[in-house]
Amino acid sequence: MKKMIETNEGKRTWKQKFFLEMTAYWINVAYLTILFTVFTSYRRLILAQYDIGYSNWGISFMKAMVLGKVVMVGGFFRLDRGLENKPLIFSTLSKSFLFTLWVGLFSYLEAAVKVVFRGEDLSFSGALNHLLKEGPHEFFAKCLVVFVAFIPFFAFKELGRVFGKGVIWNLFFRKGPGEETKLGPGKP
Repeated sequence: MKKMIETNEGKRTWKQKFFLEMTAYWINVAYLTILFTVFTSYRRLILAQYDIGYSNWGISFMKAMVLGKVVMVGGFFRLDRGLENKPLIFSTLSKSFLFTLWVGLFSYLEAAVKVVFRGEDLSFSGALNHLLKEGPHEFFAKCLVVFVAFIPFFAFKELGRVFGKGVIWNLFFRKGPGEETKLGPGKP
């Protein structure tokens, strides 16, 4: 069965591969946009108590687009290599942690690019200071939010990997709960 899936994947044209990659990317972006919009709303409501305006609505979508691409690049580099044969909770939490570190690295690189464009001190500490300018608590809070957001994100991806391509999608969007669904090799 697995050999047949691999053979079918090998026969895909570049247009089909591109379509599948773009579909996965936009699903990731949609999930992350919803998540970041919820946190932006939360921040706005908290700050409203103190009569502080906060309306960075568009930034949620922009962050989701960048983070969606960062996740895809991490997947391309197979950051999750060696975790496929572990229990799903372990692989889910490990991937969430690894990809949070990956996002942290990209945040550092983003800060370094900003430092270069502003003509400031281009050193490790200069970029780190720019990254932490909102305060270390803000930075670590953002990392915590990303880590927690990645848990259901990677849990669904892991379930999809175990059950087979399209099964999770069919369960949520095509088949009713009473309809017979094949859950993967050796499953009822």
